[in-house]
Amino acid sequence: MSNLKFTKDHEWLKIEGDDTAVLGITDYAQNALGDLVYVELPSIGKSVKKGEHFAVVESVKTAAEVYTPVTGEVVAVNDDLSTDPELIKKSLEEGWIAKIKMTNADEMAGLMDQAAYDAFVKTL
Repeated sequence: MSNLKFTKDHEWLKIEGDDTAVLGITDYAQNALGDLVYVELPSIGKSVKKGEHFAVVESVKTAAEVYTPVTGEVVAVNDDLSTDPELIKKSLEEGWIAKIKMTNADEMAGLMDQAAYDAFVKTL
């Protein structure tokens, strides 16, 4: 997907329409976490700033904060993750965490495309 972007913290971002970012965690992060047991979702209407954590994904091994690569307002959350956290591992359509209405799309300029992210992961 050409509209998919990635962070060095292993989040993915997909743009819907002009100003809504759908966020989730990458396969790399999912594999590092192992079996997922809980996802703490943000509240709808919450204002988030680029770089701050907005969700927590817990596994049997550890808990990991999920950071937003964009500033904006949470306009939707994936409530299905509350009852089935493993959905994060299924697909982007099923495993997204939140949708954020961006206030500054220019913040995406520093994000990686798929090729750059794949190259980054190989260095880890």
